[in-house]
This record gives sequence, C-alpha cells and structure tokens, in this order.
Amino acid sequence: MLLVVNSGSSSVKLAVFDGAELCAQAQVENIGSGGPVDHAAALDLGLLRLALPVAQVRAAAHRVVHGGAGLTQTCRITRGVEAEIEACAGLAPLHNPPALAGIRAVARLWPAMPQYAAFDTAFHATNPEVATAYALPLAERARGLRRYGFHGLSYAAIVRKVQEMPGSGLPKRMLSFHLGNGASACAILDGRSVASSMGFSPLDGLTMGTRPGGLDPAVVMDLVARHGADATEQMLNRASGLKALGGSNDMRALHGAGTPEAAFAIDHFCYWAARHGASLCAALGGLDAITFTGGIGENDGIIRSKIVNRLAFLGPVLDGDANARGDRALHAATSSVAIWTVPADEERQIAIEARAVIDHEEGLR
Repeated sequence: MLLVVNSGSSSVKLAVFDGAELCAQAQVENIGSGGPVDHAAALDLGLLRLALPVAQVRAAAHRVVHGGAGLTQTCRITRGVEAEIEACAGLAPLHNPPALAGIRAVARLWPAMPQYAAFDTAFHATNPEVATAYALPLAERARGLRRYGFHGLSYAAIVRKVQEMPGSGLPKRMLSFHLGNGASACAILDGRSVASSMGFSPLDGLTMGTRPGGLDPAVVMDLVARHGADATEQMLNRASGLKALGGSNDMRALHGAGTPEAAFAIDHFCYWAARHGASLCAALGGLDAITFTGGIGENDGIIRSKIVNRLAFLGPVLDGDANARGDRALHAATSSVAIWTVPADEERQIAIEARAVIDHEEGLR
C-alpha cells in the first residue's frame, strides 16, 4: 500500500491507496494552533484515524507544489531532491515548507520507508519556451526566472478522468479551470499543457482567495518601498484576493454576505477567470471543451455560469438546469463546446504517478 501525504501549512491530508484504489483517508487540521504541535504529531494522529497497520504501507508519496526547473517528473526523494525542494521554498512559501515538513516527519517516523514527490509544476514542463520565457536579460532567465505553472497534478487528473468518461474521448483543445482558494486556468492541447495562467510562483493569474493574481510589477515595487519585502510577501500571499475585495476568502460567505463589496469580489473573480481563459484559447487555437474542478469549480453553479457566459463568443452554451444540479455534463444541445465538471482527484494522481516510478525501480532490480 502507498500512503499519500498532502501537507498544508496547518493541515495534513492522508490517503492510502492499493494500486489506484482508495482504501482509506483522513485529515488533520489546526497544526500548531490548538491541534497537533507539528506535522509529525499530525501524521501520528492521521494514521490512528486511518486505522491501518503501518507495516502494510510500503512507501509514502507527497504533493510538492514547486519543483523548479530541475524536478519535472515524479521521483524518489533523495537528499539532493529534498535540497531542490527546499531551494524552491521561497517561490511557493505557502506550500513547499509544509511539504518539506511532511517529508521530514515521515522520515523521522519511518527512516527506512522510501518516499516519492509529485510536483504541481511538472505537468507544465511541456509548455513551449515562448510560453514560459519572460522578456528579461539572459542572465536573469538563466538563473530560473520563467513561468512554471501550477495545479499540474489537478490538470493531469482532469486529462485522465476525461479520457475515462464513456463516449467522450479526449478533446483536442481543452480549457481547464481549477477554482478554489487557489485558482488557475490551463490550456491543454492533445492532453498536454501548452500554457498556464500562473507564472514564476502561484501568485500570478486569476483572482484567488487570498492572492491577488496578476499585478503590474510597479505595484509590487511600490508596496515593497512602502511596507518592506516581508510585509509585502505576507500581504500578497495571505491578505489579498477575495479576502481583500469582499472581506472573506470563502466564496460561500461572499454569496451570503449581500454587500456591494462581496458582489464586486465575485464579479472580479469571474471576470479575470474568463479573461485569462480567453487568452489561453489563443494558445490552443480554438476551443473544444471547458472543464471545472476544485471546491468552487465543482460546486458553484453561479460562478460557472458567470465565467461561461463571458466566454460565449467562443461557442460554449450552458444547460441551466444541468448547471444548477451540478451534473457532470453541463453543455446545452446547442453548444459547440463541451462543458464538464470533473471532481478533483489529486491524491489518486499522486498515487498513480508514484506507483509508476516504484514499478520502474523494481523492474531495474
């Protein structure tokens, strides 16, 4: 069996897979603030909740948001790999440090257990250079300043799940939205990422729960001059986005608030999702399908409707009743573009990718 660990700053999600079959899952929250004191204690508590003998777990696999330029596929964690993950921590400060904490907690609990890392940036390694290069001096580009793209495990799972849909087949040109507290869009051509709304870090692109999305660099320079680098980093990662515009980073709370600020935050979220989505369709050369995943994408018909309506000039037409019910297929009979909700399946994707690496290792013995 394989233990999948998805570590957040104050939570750990655990899932156990036998092959691609989910056997058990658990979540531990409030690490360091009234709950477990650290990620090792959270793992202990999560394993108790899983109620599985540790002896049955052969390996652990972790979600890591940023793999930089060097880590572009799921791999076994070595000291060198761990060092590369740590080197990218400043690029994903909300994500890589908790992942490292989870990796080190597993190593302390089971020193001999092999561990694997799956990277959210890896799916976007197929982006052409014209999509990833910033127009900066060569010396700056050479040290890794480029667009990476994120939520790649989610998008890889979307490709897999669309392929599994009966009678649909994989569309050639697919625009995928991952909408939650973190939000992004991805252009997928023949099952491969060719462009992403996110860039050097997960800060870029769509309006998010606590992150602003795209900003003129002069805005960042102004904030740093006024508040300092550390305070600006905290503002951009934890105090911007929907939280700054509407007072909450919970879309459900914004819907229920009934304030002009909340309504504006919702409109801002949908406007920029559609605007970035339309831009990505230029990278695709057209549009055959739209998918929605993530907590908002899967569950919020109002948000889906607002985004699709702004993209109507590209051919998508929602079936209002299907959208209100949250069906898998959301397109009307008159739509020239398929529209689907696809449940997030990142943990299974991690398990599938880690299992492939394990099988390859065993085949070399």
